Amino acid sequence: MYDGEVLREAYGPVDAWVQRTPPEVIAQKKQEAEALFRRIGITFAVYGEGGDVERLIPFDMMPRVFTEREWRKLERGVKQRARALNAFLYDVYHRAEIIRAGVIPADLVYRNEAYEPAVVGIDPPANVYSHIVGIDIVRTGAEEFFVLEDNCRTPSGVSYMLENREIMMRMFPELFRSIRIEPVDGYPERLRRTLASVAPPKCDAEPTTVVLSPGSFNSAYYEHSFLADQMGVELVEGQDLFVQGEFVWMRTTEGPKRVDVIYRRIDDSFLDPLCFRPDSMLGVPGLMNVFRSGGVSICSAPGSGVADDKAVYTYVPEMIRFYLGEQPILKNVQTWKCADPTDRKHVLANLKDLVVKEVHGSGGYGMLVGPASTKEQIAAYAERIKAAPDDFIAQPTLSLSTVPTFVEKGLAPRHVDLRPYCLVGREVHLVPGGLTRVAMREGSLVVNSSQGGGVKDTWVLAD
Repeated sequence: MYDGEVLREAYGPVDAWVQRTPPEVIAQKKQEAEALFRRIGITFAVYGEGGDVERLIPFDMMPRVFTEREWRKLERGVKQRARALNAFLYDVYHRAEIIRAGVIPADLVYRNEAYEPAVVGIDPPANVYSHIVGIDIVRTGAEEFFVLEDNCRTPSGVSYMLENREIMMRMFPELFRSIRIEPVDGYPERLRRTLASVAPPKCDAEPTTVVLSPGSFNSAYYEHSFLADQMGVELVEGQDLFVQGEFVWMRTTEGPKRVDVIYRRIDDSFLDPLCFRPDSMLGVPGLMNVFRSGGVSICSAPGSGVADDKAVYTYVPEMIRFYLGEQPILKNVQTWKCADPTDRKHVLANLKDLVVKEVHGSGGYGMLVGPASTKEQIAAYAERIKAAPDDFIAQPTLSLSTVPTFVEKGLAPRHVDLRPYCLVGREVHLVPGGLTRVAMREGSLVVNSSQGGGVKDTWVLAD
């Protein structure tokens, strides 16, 4: 028992360790963990605030634990979803059979700001558009998992997953000696192999891969440099690359070197000023022509964002049935589309009980959590919905599961979600773990780091 809650059986070995560890030792370990995070430089940027916008993300030492059986269900469901989302992306940039069949409205795709006409007709290697798919999952019961949203462009946070494990192993080696936990440290090598597997048709040797970053002022720059280092590939910015002839080249001290695969961490609109935003200083002029002709692979491909739009999300179960001929393993959260008059009427009448999100929003910004909002906030948000209903969706306030979390008074329940990272290339792979985000404030349902959330190590117990 902790704070009136019953721990699941999977937490037994960890709970036994907590019970026999003096509180002063746990407090010391917490300080050591924070010092390690600062020394390593694991911070995130908060935009729109004055002063020091670099923050240390809160790290909780109590891991989240899954049994092997629980994880296998999640693994099957996440892989299924990643395959369907990639089938959808290939389809909407080719024959659009799912639209012709009347399964998904055409306007939802073709008028979507993430849809890129410049990508129409391009056949990326293995027909894969989204190579790293982050699926945000919540648990509402012993056997009930729901998908909150899909992230098909450049899902962040994997560096936290890896660093959380590294710090836990360094601080608590006795736990890892006594409990068999599936490893996650193979992720960078698996990512490197996934990227290499989708080398472009014109690549006739061992592919050269780079990580393309917008630079050190980006909120996820630490992750960009971390992954490049872990994979043993170059971290570059747009100014380090140029197009000549049919290929992309990297400037090096030994002269130009051809680049075959670009793991890009910049938005579509900044990738190529000749194709997208002409004022972009972050991209590579002519990059899209090389991509189109098979001279370079861009991972994930431009235009992938149309698959993780929060209105398109509502149709993913239909995508699974349409493309794979299977029933969805993981459920969607019930969702009302404010663009639909009937749904909008329901949402406006029940705002105090719902969570409302911007269709193109991220990071927890722009949300309304009805039960935690004032009447004035609800009234103001209602006016936003009325002014632009297409921009919003709403979901019920789920009774999210909680996990034990260290707070000042000891262990207490806090709400969490989970983001596993699915790698899609010639094969589909899911690392046994993921990023568990935790709402550190009591009662809060918002786990985003930009909104005060923290992170935990995620353990999958080995049989």
